[in-house]
Amino acid sequence: MTLAAETYGTRHPGDPGYFVSTYALGNGALWLAIFLSGFVIREPAPYELYLVFLSVVWLACGLRLRREFGPLIVCMMLYTTGGIAAAPLAREFGDAVIYIAVTGFLAVTSIFYAAILAETPKRYRTIQTALLASSVFVALAGIAGYFNLFPGADFFTLYGRARGTFEDPNVFGPFLVLPILILMQDFFRRPIHFNGAALLLLPVLVLALFLSFSRGAWGALVAASIILYFLSLGAERHPGRRARLVGIGLLGIFAAVGLLAIALSIDSVADMFQQRAKLVQEYDGARLGRFARYALGFELVMERPLGLGALEFNKYFPEDEHNVYLKGFTTYGWLGGVVYIIMAIWTVRSLLGVVFKARPWAPFAQCVFAALVAHLLLSFVIDTDHWRHMYMLYGLAWGLIAADKLEIRRRHQGIISPGH
Repeated sequence: MTLAAETYGTRHPGDPGYFVSTYALGNGALWLAIFLSGFVIREPAPYELYLVFLSVVWLACGLRLRREFGPLIVCMMLYTTGGIAAAPLAREFGDAVIYIAVTGFLAVTSIFYAAILAETPKRYRTIQTALLASSVFVALAGIAGYFNLFPGADFFTLYGRARGTFEDPNVFGPFLVLPILILMQDFFRRPIHFNGAALLLLPVLVLALFLSFSRGAWGALVAASIILYFLSLGAERHPGRRARLVGIGLLGIFAAVGLLAIALSIDSVADMFQQRAKLVQEYDGARLGRFARYALGFELVMERPLGLGALEFNKYFPEDEHNVYLKGFTTYGWLGGVVYIIMAIWTVRSLLGVVFKARPWAPFAQCVFAALVAHLLLSFVIDTDHWRHMYMLYGLAWGLIAADKLEIRRRHQGIISPGH
């Protein structure tokens, strides 16, 4: 029996016992996995430990690896293989092995999410619910920490910036982008009187992201919001609803300006904003600053087909790469660097073919697409290599791509899809 089966267990006539739905059990297990993705203060985090267990159990119960998301499997395998080949070059071989092992594990999680969603696409609802629950908890922790609302709350800050339940504010902020988009999508698609939860939660998540004072997170949210808005506008065919979307766009701009004005009325927030809002910080434009390291780093790895090895870049330069595309070449060699770029382009191109289709999961696909593109742009200035939710985005994207291909095949065969 697979986890896609309807029920598990028995009940005798007249016995008030219960059937245990394996679908419900699977959804509950998936919900917990997504929820735990927001808690990565220390490594290994509960998320990793739980995913190891869940992946093994789910595969043992019949979860299928389908050719429809084969490109993700192949790319992740090649990417990790590049890291394995480069590991012996690292001066700290043990640390390099652990780093690449984590990469391999995260690659497995992306494949796991793709398989889950391809098998039963309607599980996107469970994923949305879990993401929102996790993000609200994470956001409230970050806000409480920034304003020191209770003793010890400053644990949820770092360098005066909200970090929530993450190690770094620069990861905390981007994690909130996809949940924010899901709430925004509710406004785009449903009348305002059905969006009480979104009206309550959206300002909380946006404020928490703002208090991370991560320029990357700010830029990712702006880029993702614009992408999602135009995707929704392009997908809408009804003239009245298109006009409503135009009105919502204008209202959203005024709301964002108002929320920013309220936040900046607090002196500590205004001071930090003034400091962080500079497009180029001193450590960006210095002689060996972030931008100079990009050019020097690519020049260095062009002479080394196997790269430098994991965690080696900061032994040549004052800091790490802060660019996932450069890191692809330094840590995973030419093989990993080229494969990562191919995987990113292939994913975006394939998912773009899904977002405008009349599918129940199309609105969620639009959110994933917008968040993924924003993160890929962000990856030019931040190292997203071991971000758990980045690998989740890849997995969700390929799960939706595979679900669309399977849906087309079922329709050609005259089979009603279980994903509706």
